[in-house]
Amino acid sequence: MSIIRFDNKGWRARFDEGFDEQNLSRIADAFAYIWADAHPGATVIVGYDTRYNGRVYAAAVAGVIASYGLRVLVSSSACPTPALGWAIAQDPQAVGGVMLTASSASCEFGGISARGADGGPVSDDFYDAAARIVASSPVSSRGAFSYADIADPYVLHLRDMVDASAIGAASLDVVVDPMYGSGRGYLASVLRSLGCRVHEIHNEPNPDFSGLHPTPSEPWIDKCEQAVTIFGADMGLVLDGDGDRFGVIDKNGHFVTPHKSIPLIMEHLVNNRDEWGRVVVTHSCSAYVRRQAERLGCELTAVPTGFTRIYSEFVEKDVLLGAEEYGGIAIPSHLPERDGLLSSLLLVEYVAKTGRPLDELVKDLQASIGHLYYIQRNIKLDVASIQSFRNILPGLNIPEVCGMRPVAVGHSDGLILRFANDSWVQLRPSRTEAYVRACAEAPDLGLANKLADETCKEALKFLPL
Repeated sequence: MSIIRFDNKGWRARFDEGFDEQNLSRIADAFAYIWADAHPGATVIVGYDTRYNGRVYAAAVAGVIASYGLRVLVSSSACPTPALGWAIAQDPQAVGGVMLTASSASCEFGGISARGADGGPVSDDFYDAAARIVASSPVSSRGAFSYADIADPYVLHLRDMVDASAIGAASLDVVVDPMYGSGRGYLASVLRSLGCRVHEIHNEPNPDFSGLHPTPSEPWIDKCEQAVTIFGADMGLVLDGDGDRFGVIDKNGHFVTPHKSIPLIMEHLVNNRDEWGRVVVTHSCSAYVRRQAERLGCELTAVPTGFTRIYSEFVEKDVLLGAEEYGGIAIPSHLPERDGLLSSLLLVEYVAKTGRPLDELVKDLQASIGHLYYIQRNIKLDVASIQSFRNILPGLNIPEVCGMRPVAVGHSDGLILRFANDSWVQLRPSRTEAYVRACAEAPDLGLANKLADETCKEALKFLPL
């Protein structure tokens, strides 16, 4: 049997390398033991995305969990991860849940993650405990469970989260691209109910995603960009495979990166919705977000990469918004989890309330806080070199890059160098794959690329031959 190793997203594997009903039964058994031991008879809710065999795998997981005497509900259809989280949070008897998804990974992968009683992610301690008790062979015990509609109540809640009259009056034309994922139909239906004209693409059942990686970024959003211009739409909205992240495209067919869409949503929350609080981001999130937080008078907290680090800040109950660099935004007053559908609706509401197109709002943003270019690339290394890289980064101090001396150096999340002109560069070894991610941002695209190139070159000098 496969060795089960959890990371902070749960467990992922290729369908042809161990992601099967046998291994899922072992994992479900470990989760169920923890929940049943602490909360006998509690409720657990199971969701799944649109990947291969999702409903079958969900039933297998539910049966194992139910064998522990827990009440188990399974989504009656593929559902977005935030829909599962919201259903758990609304049920006072729910102790947690299980989501079967590999999110934005390609169709060759499946995944499973546990959710907490508040609908957010479980702690690393939960996964550590589960890893210690995972059975060495498949589990045969099964119990009875029920199916329930968890997506439609969530969709009705989303509609109540925004100003229906303002959106209806704007009569916007919107392209929606769920990328064949579990957000298909849901965002489109909310927008139609609010009075938008909606063109939904990539919405038919298609477990192999037609070769798409269901991630809302270039180059996978090309079809949506084209559809926006073909239909003459006001904007395009893209969801990832399980609907927890989003991307947005302006009326000209141009992708508005998360480094701009996050500050736009911040602006809307503070100035148009009169909401307030702290902003929590990862270290590799854009300096745009920091500048916007300063401009709006919001305190900003930066944490190491990984949504669970952002989630841990929600305990203080003073957070307006949590955001990661890939387009995942959580509004903890709604749910302590990223929600690509709500984020999309907030941008639609912003455009509707201001009566201005998205590209003009981006220009306003840049006029207010300046212009920065963000780049990201992966440097492939062998496994031994990745480990060596992890070992040297905590003690690595590079005195100068591109003729600039860092004004701050951080080692809490790989290596990050910050410079006086708001330029910065970060090197961070992947936790799960054999590459080092290089991120850089600068007022000039050429400088951003040079920062990444030179920092990588300097750091690689210290690797053993």
